[in-house]
Amino acid sequence: MANVAIIGGEKSGRTGLAAKLGKKGTESDITLYNFVKGDRIYSFVDANTYPESMMSLIHAINLSDMVLVCVPSDGLSAQVGECIIALDLIVNKRGLFVITMSDKSNPAAISQLTEKIKSITKGTNLEGWGLVAVSTTTLEGIENLKGKIVALGEEIRVANVAKNDLPVRVVVDHFFNVMGIGCVVLGIVTQGTLKVHDHLTVFPINRSAEIRSIQSNDMDMKIAFAGTRVGLSLKGVQSRDFDRGYIISQKEDVASKFNLKSRITKFTQGPGVGDTVHLFAGLQDTPATINSISIDGKDVTHAPPGSNCNIVLTTQKNIAYSKNERFLIVQLNNPRQRLVAGGDVV
Repeated sequence: MANVAIIGGEKSGRTGLAAKLGKKGTESDITLYNFVKGDRIYSFVDANTYPESMMSLIHAINLSDMVLVCVPSDGLSAQVGECIIALDLIVNKRGLFVITMSDKSNPAAISQLTEKIKSITKGTNLEGWGLVAVSTTTLEGIENLKGKIVALGEEIRVANVAKNDLPVRVVVDHFFNVMGIGCVVLGIVTQGTLKVHDHLTVFPINRSAEIRSIQSNDMDMKIAFAGTRVGLSLKGVQSRDFDRGYIISQKEDVASKFNLKSRITKFTQGPGVGDTVHLFAGLQDTPATINSISIDGKDVTHAPPGSNCNIVLTTQKNIAYSKNERFLIVQLNNPRQRLVAGGDVV
C-alpha cells in the first residue's frame, strides 16, 4: 500500500486530479481517495483546505509516503512555492510534479514551465523529482502519471517491508464512535506488524487500548503490515480521548520542551527568542514559545534566514514523538511566510 498526498494551490487542479485517481472516502479538512490496482492499494490525501489552513498541508504531507505537487499550466504561484518549502524542510519524501490543465496550454509553454520547476528546486530535497503533464478534461497524461505512481509505489512497498519487524506504530488521523462497536480510529501503520488483540498504549495521553478488529479498504484482517491504512476498533478508550496525530504503540517519548537542531528557511525573517510559534510533529501540533536560540554554541536573540541553529521551545501541551521525528516550526498568522524551520530533536 502507498499513501500519496496531492497538494498545490486552491486553483491547482489537485481535487479534480484526486477524483480521477481514486474513489472518494473520508472527508474533513483533508479528503481521502482510494485506488486499487491488482493487489496494490493507493490512498490519496487531498489537502483540500489549503492554502487557508497550513495544518491541512502539513498533515497531508506527513500522512504520505509520496507527494504529488500540482502546478497549473499557467505558471508557478506563491502557494506552489510554499508547498516546495514545506517539502524541503520535512525532507525524505518521494514525489512528482504534476503540471495540471495541460489542455489549456501548449508544448512550448509546458517545456518552459518544466525548466522553471527544475530551476527553483535545484539544491532542495525535491531536486530530480519527475514531472508529468496531465489534463483531467481530455485525460491526456493520466495513464502515464498512474504508471509513475505505481513505480514509486513499488519502491515504497520494498521500504515498508523492511519496517515490518520494527515495534508497531500507528498514527491516527480520524476518530469517532460507531453504534454497537464503540471507538473506531483511522490511521496508518507507519512501522511494525499490527495484530488483532494487541495490547498497546495511546500516546501522549498514556491510555491502554486493545485492538479489537482491523479493517483495510473495507476488508477485515487479522494483521496489518507497515504502510497499511487501517480502520481500528479499540477497547479501553473512547473517541473523545483522541486528537489527530495521537500514536498507538508500545512506547513513545513524550515531552513539552524540545531542543531542536534546526534549519531556518531563507524565505523567512527568522525566529527570535520569545516568539510564539506553532510546532508540528507528524500530525500533532501545538502553540509553543521559543526560549533560546544558539548558533555554533553561542546564544543569540535572533536566527538569520538560511541559518543552522539550535532552538529550545516549550509547548502548551505534550507531544509524543520518536527520535527520528521531523519537526516543523511555523508562524500560522504570518501573512508573508508561514514556514520558519525544520528540525530534529537533539
